[in-house]
Amino acid sequence: MCSGGFAKCLGITLLPLSIVCVLCNILLFFPGGEIVSNGHITKQVWFFGGILGSGVLMIFPALVFLGLKNNDCCGCCGNESCGRRFAMLSSILFAAIGVLGAGYSVVVSGVAINQGPLCHFNNSEVDEWVQPFSNGNYLSNKTLWDYCIEPKNVVSWHLSLFSVLLVMGLIQIVLCAIQVVNGLLGALCGDCCGCCGGSDGAV
Repeated sequence: MCSGGFAKCLGITLLPLSIVCVLCNILLFFPGGEIVSNGHITKQVWFFGGILGSGVLMIFPALVFLGLKNNDCCGCCGNESCGRRFAMLSSILFAAIGVLGAGYSVVVSGVAINQGPLCHFNNSEVDEWVQPFSNGNYLSNKTLWDYCIEPKNVVSWHLSLFSVLLVMGLIQIVLCAIQVVNGLLGALCGDCCGCCGGSDGAV
């Protein structure tokens, strides 16, 4: 498979991942599937890791990767291949943007998982809306989850969605890193499919 075709496959993979991340971030605004006041939403949700980082910022490299396969590479200083080489080189910049965006989402998700959700916490010492699991101790002690009485099932909701964001972000980082290597190879060696003059169809 030529470097442009491989980049297109990466772009096709990144798009649905971006959509999933945006949806997860939106769902986090409804903890436990309930509508709550803005002050009762976990602060990490407002950092928009899934919407901005793994969502909007990932759309740009995905679209660029998709377009590399059909890039018109003819007529560049008399060299038919230099247009595609430049396109592959420029895709490295967009891949780097994707890495930064996904990395931001991963960091936000990791912090959110460690600190746990904001909830109405009720035990012998506390009866208020707090973010009680600041050191991640709730991950191995599910009995603590029962003390979060509102919203219902908020801990599992929070943990599940941020875990999805974390995993999706890591996958996006890997895919963009692969495109960095693919872009370098495409820029240095050219597209093995060739271009212009009848060799476009060769794979």
